[in-house]
Amino acid sequence: MADGETLRFVDRTQVYPAKRAPGERAGDFAEIAARYPTPDAEAQAGRCSQCGVPYCTVHCPLHNHIPDWLRLTAQGRLREAYELSNATSTMPEICGRICPQDRLCEGNCVIEFTGHGAVTIGSVEKFITDTAWEQGWVEPLVAGRARGQSVAVIGAGPAGLTAAEYLRVEGYEVHIYDRHDRAGGLLTYGIPGFKLEKPVVMRRVERLRDGGIVFHHGFEVGRDATLDQLRQRHDAVLIATGVYRARAIDVPTADGAPVVAALDYLTASNRKGFGDAVPAFDDGSLNAFGKHVVVIGGGDTAMDCVRSAVRQGAASVRCLYRRDRANMPGSQREVANAEEEGVEFVWLSAPAAIGGGSVAVRRMRLGTADASGRRTPEHDPGGDTTIDAELVIKALGFDAEDLPALWGAADLPVTRWGTVLVDGATMMTALDGVFAAGDIVRGASLVVWAVRDGRDAAASMHRWLKAKAMAERRAA
Repeated sequence: MADGETLRFVDRTQVYPAKRAPGERAGDFAEIAARYPTPDAEAQAGRCSQCGVPYCTVHCPLHNHIPDWLRLTAQGRLREAYELSNATSTMPEICGRICPQDRLCEGNCVIEFTGHGAVTIGSVEKFITDTAWEQGWVEPLVAGRARGQSVAVIGAGPAGLTAAEYLRVEGYEVHIYDRHDRAGGLLTYGIPGFKLEKPVVMRRVERLRDGGIVFHHGFEVGRDATLDQLRQRHDAVLIATGVYRARAIDVPTADGAPVVAALDYLTASNRKGFGDAVPAFDDGSLNAFGKHVVVIGGGDTAMDCVRSAVRQGAASVRCLYRRDRANMPGSQREVANAEEEGVEFVWLSAPAAIGGGSVAVRRMRLGTADASGRRTPEHDPGGDTTIDAELVIKALGFDAEDLPALWGAADLPVTRWGTVLVDGATMMTALDGVFAAGDIVRGASLVVWAVRDGRDAAASMHRWLKAKAMAERRAA
């Protein structure tokens, strides 16, 4: 057992929960590592240096009280650690699983800078909340005193679910409208089970439903109601749809070439995991079994696709990325996991043409830096080649859908990128009482930022709704 002390990073080495062997884990969609046994979690939490200026907290979008709940964990005070972790996040066990800690909290851990290896913050966070669920410490969602006002949340992803929870606690009637048949958004249909097993998401959703939040599944704004109609039904509206429109590949593509969008592919895979009927999976259109697979892109979605293809029994899996490994946007841990599972990364490569069961690959090199400081990829003559490709998955990122057109809401202001335009301080659009949060405002981003935005939006909506109720009482 751990002795409850912290500052033990010198005599206690960094140890993550053991991963299953690559050959074993590549055969299923279960998470690749179990959580810590209690003594190991306490020992790893005890490595924290308890910094006066905790850079882990500074670089966490939620500004979680990380050193404090690490200390409580090291001392064996797990229920207190959970309560403190839960105080700033509605989904600590989810963020503990899927956040790119190597770019956020752990990447900015002070002892990482000293060469001792960062505290394993994400794994400890997962341990704390999973333990809380098992021990019954996760309390039901209890609505506050009824205020007589209702809120519509459009989108049941992390931003929408987070805002809904905080608003329900404040006593509002909350209705969530979502196009899918299950809540969770990308948590449910976009992220594979080997990173986030679906019961982890569903228990969060059930807690919200049990707390009186009303879910309207299979509901499409624009088809089942316009934005204006929702505004008439509710006192305030939150737009939290995320961004789902796949970016196109701007290369010659033969008619009938097997090119699919990453989210379509991942959704089909996740639906099969739920036991749903998925004809496009069963007929092979969205199934990698036995095929030479090429994934184009270098972000976390691309990593989800290559690792899913391995588990579906692909004959080979290659990932093309136009920059080198050091400049890819995805998590380096995910790249390492993919390589262990047999994925081949073809760095400094871009598609030139797709068709005929192959991809023509253009060799790239890094040229001069652009305005952001990143070196721009450019063609490197003489290194072009062709690789087999019976399924090509484009994972080039996502853009916003045309919400004003889809929703019959020409007065909804959007940016030139199609994201919803809001006031930076209030998160409200130019439409009175219509707010927006998450990826539909900031563009495709991290789940932890969506949780942060949902939390902030709920606070802003609460202030606005209180002022509205007071004005109505005065007018009466």
